[in-house]
Amino acid sequence: MERNQKTFRPKKSAPSGSKGAQLKKHIDATLGSGNLREAVRLPPGEDLNEWLAINAVDFFNQVNLLYGTLTEFCTPSTCPTMTAGAKYEYRWADGVTIKKPIEVSAPKYVEYLMEWIETQLDNESIFPQRLGAPFPHYFLDVVKTVFKRLFRVYAHIYHSHFQMIMSLKEEAHLNTCFKHFVLFTWEFRLIDQGELAPLYELVESILKL
Repeated sequence: MERNQKTFRPKKSAPSGSKGAQLKKHIDATLGSGNLREAVRLPPGEDLNEWLAINAVDFFNQVNLLYGTLTEFCTPSTCPTMTAGAKYEYRWADGVTIKKPIEVSAPKYVEYLMEWIETQLDNESIFPQRLGAPFPHYFLDVVKTVFKRLFRVYAHIYHSHFQMIMSLKEEAHLNTCFKHFVLFTWEFRLIDQGELAPLYELVESILKL
Protein backbone atom coordinates (compact mmCIF):
# COMPACT_ATOMS: atom_id res chain seq x y z
CA MET A 1 0.00 0.00 0.00
CA GLU A 2 3.07 2.26 -0.13
CA ARG A 3 2.02 3.88 -3.42
CA ASN A 4 -1.40 4.81 -2.05
CA GLN A 5 0.08 6.53 0.96
CA LYS A 6 2.38 8.57 -1.26
CA THR A 7 -0.55 9.79 -3.34
CA PHE A 8 -2.76 10.38 -0.33
CA ARG A 9 -1.35 13.39 1.48
CA PRO A 10 -2.06 14.84 4.91
CA LYS A 11 -4.45 17.75 4.90
CA LYS A 12 -2.84 21.16 4.51
CA SER A 13 -4.06 24.09 6.59
CA ALA A 14 -3.59 27.83 6.85
CA PRO A 15 -1.36 28.94 9.74
CA SER A 16 -3.52 29.74 12.78
CA GLY A 17 -4.00 33.42 13.48
CA SER A 18 -3.09 34.33 9.91
CA LYS A 19 -5.22 36.20 7.42
CA GLY A 20 -5.62 32.86 5.67
CA ALA A 21 -7.26 31.39 8.76
CA GLN A 22 -9.77 34.29 8.84
CA LEU A 23 -10.59 33.79 5.17
CA LYS A 24 -10.92 30.05 5.79
CA LYS A 25 -13.53 30.79 8.47
CA HIS A 26 -15.38 32.95 5.95
CA ILE A 27 -15.33 30.10 3.40
CA ASP A 28 -16.63 27.59 5.97
CA ALA A 29 -19.38 29.98 7.09
CA THR A 30 -20.59 30.77 3.56
CA LEU A 31 -20.36 27.13 2.47
CA GLY A 32 -22.51 26.22 5.45
CA SER A 33 -25.24 28.49 4.06
CA GLY A 34 -25.51 26.17 1.05
CA ASN A 35 -25.14 29.03 -1.41
CA LEU A 36 -22.07 28.05 -3.42
CA ARG A 37 -22.27 31.04 -5.75
CA GLU A 38 -22.02 33.32 -2.73
CA ALA A 39 -19.26 31.22 -1.19
CA VAL A 40 -16.89 31.66 -4.15
CA ARG A 41 -17.12 35.47 -4.38
CA LEU A 42 -14.26 37.61 -3.16
CA PRO A 43 -15.31 38.98 0.25
CA PRO A 44 -15.59 42.80 0.23
CA GLY A 45 -12.30 44.54 0.93
CA GLU A 46 -10.21 41.36 0.73
CA ASP A 47 -7.09 40.87 -1.38
CA LEU A 48 -7.72 38.75 -4.49
CA ASN A 49 -4.39 36.93 -4.31
CA GLU A 50 -4.96 35.94 -0.68
CA TRP A 51 -8.43 34.68 -1.60
CA LEU A 52 -7.04 32.63 -4.49
CA ALA A 53 -4.25 31.26 -2.29
CA ILE A 54 -6.46 30.05 0.57
CA ASN A 55 -8.94 28.49 -1.87
CA ALA A 56 -6.13 26.74 -3.76
CA VAL A 57 -5.17 25.00 -0.50
CA ASP A 58 -8.82 24.16 0.17
CA PHE A 59 -9.46 22.65 -3.26
CA PHE A 60 -6.18 20.73 -3.10
CA ASN A 61 -7.40 19.16 0.16
CA GLN A 62 -10.82 18.35 -1.32
CA VAL A 63 -9.44 16.64 -4.42
CA ASN A 64 -6.81 14.84 -2.34
CA LEU A 65 -9.52 13.37 -0.08
CA LEU A 66 -11.80 12.44 -2.99
CA TYR A 67 -9.05 10.68 -4.90
CA GLY A 68 -7.87 9.07 -1.68
CA THR A 69 -11.12 7.08 -1.52
CA LEU A 70 -10.26 5.54 -4.92
CA THR A 71 -6.58 4.65 -4.63
CA GLU A 72 -7.23 0.92 -4.33
CA PHE A 73 -9.39 1.01 -7.50
CA CYS A 74 -7.23 3.37 -9.57
CA THR A 75 -4.13 1.26 -10.22
CA PRO A 76 -1.56 0.91 -13.02
CA SER A 77 -3.47 -2.15 -14.26
CA THR A 78 -6.99 -0.63 -14.15
CA CYS A 79 -5.83 2.78 -15.43
CA PRO A 80 -2.59 2.33 -17.42
CA THR A 81 -2.94 5.85 -18.84
CA MET A 82 -4.36 9.09 -17.40
CA THR A 83 -7.54 9.52 -19.42
CA ALA A 84 -10.84 11.38 -19.25
CA GLY A 85 -12.95 9.24 -21.56
CA ALA A 86 -11.92 7.87 -24.95
CA LYS A 87 -10.99 11.24 -26.46
CA TYR A 88 -8.76 12.74 -23.79
CA GLU A 89 -5.42 11.53 -22.50
CA TYR A 90 -3.14 13.55 -20.24
CA ARG A 91 0.64 13.22 -20.35
CA TRP A 92 2.85 14.49 -17.58
CA ALA A 93 5.49 17.23 -17.75
CA ASP A 94 6.50 19.67 -15.04
CA GLY A 95 8.86 21.74 -17.18
CA VAL A 96 11.73 21.13 -14.75
CA THR A 97 12.68 17.49 -14.23
CA ILE A 98 10.33 16.19 -16.95
CA LYS A 99 10.32 18.62 -19.86
CA LYS A 100 8.90 16.40 -22.59
CA PRO A 101 5.41 15.05 -21.75
CA ILE A 102 5.50 11.36 -20.83
CA GLU A 103 2.75 8.76 -20.75
CA VAL A 104 2.23 7.38 -17.23
CA SER A 105 -0.51 5.46 -15.45
CA ALA A 106 -3.33 7.46 -13.84
CA PRO A 107 -2.12 6.87 -10.24
CA LYS A 108 1.42 7.91 -11.22
CA TYR A 109 0.07 11.01 -12.98
CA VAL A 110 -1.98 11.99 -9.92
CA GLU A 111 1.04 11.36 -7.70
CA TYR A 112 3.21 13.66 -9.86
CA LEU A 113 0.40 16.23 -10.00
CA MET A 114 -0.21 16.31 -6.23
CA GLU A 115 3.52 16.46 -5.50
CA TRP A 116 3.88 19.37 -7.93
CA ILE A 117 0.95 21.30 -6.36
CA GLU A 118 2.20 20.63 -2.84
CA THR A 119 5.64 21.98 -3.80
CA GLN A 120 4.02 25.20 -5.05
CA LEU A 121 1.83 25.58 -1.94
CA ASP A 122 4.84 25.04 0.34
CA ASN A 123 6.99 27.58 -1.50
CA GLU A 124 6.70 30.82 0.50
CA SER A 125 8.01 32.89 -2.41
CA ILE A 126 4.85 31.84 -4.33
CA PHE A 127 2.33 31.31 -1.50
CA PRO A 128 3.56 33.64 1.29
CA GLN A 129 2.54 32.65 4.81
CA ARG A 130 3.10 36.04 6.45
CA LEU A 131 0.30 38.61 6.41
CA GLY A 132 1.09 41.40 3.96
CA ALA A 133 4.00 39.55 2.31
CA PRO A 134 3.97 40.24 -1.44
CA PHE A 135 2.78 37.69 -3.98
CA PRO A 136 5.01 37.19 -7.04
CA HIS A 137 3.98 38.80 -10.34
CA TYR A 138 3.48 35.32 -11.86
CA PHE A 139 1.21 34.16 -9.01
CA LEU A 140 -1.96 34.00 -11.15
CA ASP A 141 -0.19 31.79 -13.72
CA VAL A 142 0.77 29.30 -10.99
CA VAL A 143 -2.79 29.33 -9.59
CA LYS A 144 -4.24 28.68 -13.07
CA THR A 145 -1.93 25.69 -13.52
CA VAL A 146 -2.91 24.35 -10.07
CA PHE A 147 -6.61 24.52 -10.92
CA LYS A 148 -6.15 23.13 -14.43
CA ARG A 149 -4.37 20.12 -12.98
CA LEU A 150 -6.93 19.59 -10.20
CA PHE A 151 -9.64 19.63 -12.88
CA ARG A 152 -7.89 16.74 -14.62
CA VAL A 153 -8.23 14.61 -11.49
CA TYR A 154 -11.98 15.36 -11.45
CA ALA A 155 -12.20 14.52 -15.17
CA HIS A 156 -10.52 11.15 -14.58
CA ILE A 157 -12.71 10.37 -11.55
CA TYR A 158 -15.94 11.14 -13.43
CA HIS A 159 -14.97 9.20 -16.56
CA SER A 160 -13.19 6.20 -15.02
CA HIS A 161 -14.48 5.78 -11.48
CA PHE A 162 -17.99 7.19 -11.23
CA GLN A 163 -19.54 3.71 -10.87
CA MET A 164 -17.27 3.06 -7.92
CA ILE A 165 -18.11 6.48 -6.44
CA MET A 166 -21.79 5.53 -6.68
CA SER A 167 -21.24 2.16 -5.03
CA LEU A 168 -19.41 3.95 -2.21
CA LYS A 169 -22.42 6.32 -2.01
CA GLU A 170 -20.08 9.28 -2.48
CA GLU A 171 -21.66 10.79 -5.60
CA ALA A 172 -23.51 13.60 -3.76
CA HIS A 173 -20.28 14.64 -2.05
CA LEU A 174 -18.31 14.44 -5.33
CA ASN A 175 -20.94 16.48 -7.19
CA THR A 176 -21.04 19.18 -4.48
CA CYS A 177 -17.23 19.45 -4.41
CA PHE A 178 -17.09 19.65 -8.21
CA LYS A 179 -19.86 22.24 -8.36
CA HIS A 180 -17.99 24.40 -5.82
CA PHE A 181 -14.78 23.94 -7.86
CA VAL A 182 -16.46 24.89 -11.17
CA LEU A 183 -18.16 27.98 -9.74
CA PHE A 184 -14.90 29.17 -8.22
CA THR A 185 -12.83 28.65 -11.37
CA TRP A 186 -15.55 30.30 -13.46
CA GLU A 187 -15.81 33.32 -11.13
CA PHE A 188 -12.10 34.07 -11.54
CA ARG A 189 -11.58 32.69 -15.09
CA LEU A 190 -8.94 30.22 -13.94
CA ILE A 191 -9.40 27.44 -16.53
CA ASP A 192 -9.54 27.85 -20.31
CA GLN A 193 -12.73 26.55 -21.90
CA GLY A 194 -10.81 24.05 -24.03
CA GLU A 195 -9.52 22.35 -20.87
CA LEU A 196 -13.10 21.84 -19.66
CA ALA A 197 -14.06 19.79 -22.74
CA PRO A 198 -13.98 16.33 -21.07
CA LEU A 199 -16.72 17.44 -18.63
CA TYR A 200 -18.22 20.24 -20.68
CA GLU A 201 -21.86 19.14 -20.38
CA LEU A 202 -21.56 18.73 -16.63
CA VAL A 203 -19.85 22.12 -16.30
CA GLU A 204 -22.54 23.75 -18.45
CA SER A 205 -25.34 22.24 -16.36
CA ILE A 206 -23.69 23.57 -13.16
CA LEU A 207 -23.34 27.09 -14.57
CA LYS A 208 -26.99 27.16 -15.70
CA LEU A 209 -28.34 26.29 -12.25
